[in-house]
Amino acid sequence: MQLHQLRYFTAVADTRHFTRAAERLHVAQPSLSQQIRVLERELGAELFHRVRGNIALTDAGEALLPLARQILADTETARREVQEVAQLRRGRVRLGAPPSLCASLVPDVLRAFHARYPGIELLIDEGGSQDLVRTLAAGELDLALIITPLAAGAPPLATTEVLHEDLVVVSAPSDPAPVSGRRIRVADLRDRPLVMFRRGYDLREFTTAACHGAGFVPDFTVEGGEMDAVLGFVRAGLGLAVVPGMVAARSGLRVTPFAAQEGMRRTIAVAHRKDVAPPRAARELRRVLMEHLAESDAGESDAGESAVERPEAGESPGPKTSEAGS
Repeated sequence: MQLHQLRYFTAVADTRHFTRAAERLHVAQPSLSQQIRVLERELGAELFHRVRGNIALTDAGEALLPLARQILADTETARREVQEVAQLRRGRVRLGAPPSLCASLVPDVLRAFHARYPGIELLIDEGGSQDLVRTLAAGELDLALIITPLAAGAPPLATTEVLHEDLVVVSAPSDPAPVSGRRIRVADLRDRPLVMFRRGYDLREFTTAACHGAGFVPDFTVEGGEMDAVLGFVRAGLGLAVVPGMVAARSGLRVTPFAAQEGMRRTIAVAHRKDVAPPRAARELRRVLMEHLAESDAGESDAGESAVERPEAGESPGPKTSEAGS
């Protein structure tokens, strides 16, 4: 059984036509038909019903088709892995990240990675952290930046904590400051109009849970937006919003930090499947991410208080790795 025979077979199965399959594969139709007959003889069964020009899979053909597709897919994976080994001149990385990180951390990391490896295709899946966990576990991503800890029952992933980020309150520069002091408490948001993200955002769940913990139900003036929309609504004076510190720093809005005891911060981890090592290009992107965070830490060390910290005070400089979901 040869790979080209399986390619011919799947092409005929897809097109239900020998001539069109040959045209798709840029081979002569007699050659394609001959190779299909050779494959049938080797397997000892006909793969297609050929009746008056109508082509249909036999039971044997139906049994072979998913196996042939898997073999060809595995072959493509092997080919891509070999190409990546050749100095990462070609290949791809599939990265998932929440919208807040796509608006702050991810662009800088991708710029640095692309400058080093311009031939690597970058595919970005922007979504909520819980959605990304499921997508990563399904094998549709190589790496994902997610919010930890993972929810109970989450798929098993290998995670490495890479930073802790404070959440802050943003407001329109033209509006009065949300509090007279330097820092705000969650309780200060009671009866204050809030601009809220759409359902599925981890920030929405985190903020509403904090408000409920402080004994009140938050008042939404506008809800349902993505990150850019929420910042735009705040800029228009429609209310306050709780956003990550890295996003706030680039927003041009007034930023008010929470009091330290409020615990309004989140932990970001880079994750991959436990049972499959990431491809080399993905491992290199992970290394570029860690380098970028280390350089950011060095640049902020003399700049006073920062909204972003590496894990955790008192820990060793290396990242904290865990087998999440085990």
